[in-house]
Amino acid sequence: MESLFFNRDLSWLDFNERVLEEAMRKELPLFERLRFVTIVSSNFDEFFMVRVAAIKRLLRTGHSNDPSGLSPAEQLKKISEKVRFINQKTLNCLDNDIFPELAAAGLVFVRPSTYTKPQMDFLESYFTEQVYPVLTPLRIEEDKLLPFFDSRCINAAFLLLPENEITFKEEEKIVLVQIPKSLDRIVWLPPEGDKFYFALLDDIVLAFGRCLFPGYRVQQSLLFKINRDADFSVDERRDEDFLEAMEEVLEGREKSEPVRMVYTTGSDELKDELAKKFSLAKDDLYAFDDPFNLSDLLTLTSVEGFEKFQEKAWKIHSAPGFSEDESIWDRISQGDIALHFPYQSFNPVIRFFKEAAADPQVISIKTTLYRIGGSAKSSKTASPIVRALEQAAINGKHVTALLELKARFDEERNISWANRLEKAGVIVVYGLSRLKVHAKISMVLRREHNQIKRYVHISTGNYNDNTAKSYEDICLFTCRNDIAYDAGLLFNMITGYSLRQTMSMLTVAPHGLKLKMLELIDRETKRADQKYSCKIMIKCNSLTDTDIIKALYKASCAGVKISLCIRGICSLVPGVPQLSQNIRVISIIDRYLEHSRIYYFANGGCDELYLSSADLMPRNLERRIEILFPVHDDKLRSVLIDKLNAYFLDNCQARILDSQGSWKLITPAPGEANFRVQKEMLSRAAAEADSPWPVKQEFIVRRSHPGEP
Repeated sequence: MESLFFNRDLSWLDFNERVLEEAMRKELPLFERLRFVTIVSSNFDEFFMVRVAAIKRLLRTGHSNDPSGLSPAEQLKKISEKVRFINQKTLNCLDNDIFPELAAAGLVFVRPSTYTKPQMDFLESYFTEQVYPVLTPLRIEEDKLLPFFDSRCINAAFLLLPENEITFKEEEKIVLVQIPKSLDRIVWLPPEGDKFYFALLDDIVLAFGRCLFPGYRVQQSLLFKINRDADFSVDERRDEDFLEAMEEVLEGREKSEPVRMVYTTGSDELKDELAKKFSLAKDDLYAFDDPFNLSDLLTLTSVEGFEKFQEKAWKIHSAPGFSEDESIWDRISQGDIALHFPYQSFNPVIRFFKEAAADPQVISIKTTLYRIGGSAKSSKTASPIVRALEQAAINGKHVTALLELKARFDEERNISWANRLEKAGVIVVYGLSRLKVHAKISMVLRREHNQIKRYVHISTGNYNDNTAKSYEDICLFTCRNDIAYDAGLLFNMITGYSLRQTMSMLTVAPHGLKLKMLELIDRETKRADQKYSCKIMIKCNSLTDTDIIKALYKASCAGVKISLCIRGICSLVPGVPQLSQNIRVISIIDRYLEHSRIYYFANGGCDELYLSSADLMPRNLERRIEILFPVHDDKLRSVLIDKLNAYFLDNCQARILDSQGSWKLITPAPGEANFRVQKEMLSRAAAEADSPWPVKQEFIVRRSHPGEP
């Protein structure tokens, strides 16, 4: 019998292949296609540093609990085959489509093999004057440790022989040179006619590196980069010096075990010697003859005169009802508000914090921060939300920020933010032992009419004003007493000591969220048996939890119609007779990164809709603080259900998953109009921005329906 579950890591690689397929769509502008290629390149680095490193650890220990039934060795073999297949598709896309089309339009990427004599002269002069003084050649000796090489940093390797072999009876020498990050990677050559030419710094170092070794000649050379194991965590027993422990983790990650080497072909001798030095097997070596770290090429998108290669920026619309003449507190007091990013502006969220910082009636702000963005070292790029929290503390507000230091690859940035906030007088809490705080929630306490009124913001996405322009997310503003009361309990729980609290509105992982989801799925299953209207719609980033999947299988067998929009990993196998024949799975890859988590249950005709910070993965449901929250306002719920339904109508960017694990692009049927859901959401945001907003709305508190279990 075939497994009931797809392997999560192979499914994740399938997601990257879907992203790459967008880069291969010739109808898209060239820079949009290049952007999709760079996403895959960056994703693979993190994938090897985290997921492959973890599987290798399982291989060494002999443990395997993968629901797909694959052993660690089988997983690594299939991963290697899939990555090589995607790499080849990437090379074909770049070499046969993107680079030639850019060149034809006047933006020419030159490689060492194609340098003309004038280009050689210019680049050699550039190397001598600008690059040579910065480089540091590092000899490799048999009996000494390798110098440290940062993950993802590009390096050049040279195999040398003495020029005078009669005088110098020596063996071949190997020297490594790290490509400096302090120099611009893209080097512009003098234009020729109406064409602009550029080369890469790493190619230039490889081409002219011989200047570094007087008395020796370069026999062979190649470029390479190393990915190191980043899948280890902080010792969370060290409560008193947690910051120091976290810094030790970052230092350890920089010198951890290599898990992959990417290299350019041309020297098997150097490749084999480096593999030996880094203790890497054949399957850990990946040849790639196009540029590494492709995201660096995105600077090309700022070249003047080539705007035609980019898709015109989509307008970010204002949210209806927000006025500079009215405080944000008055606006929230009129009724719950849902915002849909990036179609609607993130500015109201920033206003929420800024007005709280300046308002003399506000006495306290509490927030959770996961990935903030910006730089704590620069006032120009500092997060506006963090600046508002600093100002609030300076203004005498009681400000508490739970700053999750364990947000992978953002740890160093978050440590800097923690130090900066503490200096301003903010009470900074560094998360919970053995649990990541992934919930996105804030609460402002304001004194009104001799009472304290609480305003709450909850979201599916981070408090990051930069990613809010490219990540699709939904947030809710409310001052409902029931949600505000639960928010207070939650903050007390995650900043102090508290027994598990019963909450009426918020459901919190790791103790209650998974159980709640299973209960909601089971309720639909039972309603199907009772001939009630039953339907489940889910939109999230990943679905891997086996208990949730089994519950969905059971619901499918009972006749529940289940529609799943899963952007990335999906371990559920759809379309299997007598198991998942009522389950349809799609994935949408488009201009914006689909990031919101929406859970809908028909509930016998009394619709229920929930938003969440959590995906349906064991790590989210069992090892993190996450929030599931209901949308009770009838109008908002209706609008969001309609938006969720729209995702399953997409016939331009959606792909459908079959029982064999293949994804197929959905195209319009004959006579059917094109429907691209992200364009539809943009149109709806424009319509909402232009529509009048009622002055006053009444709160509608929904109660349990008769006969509800």
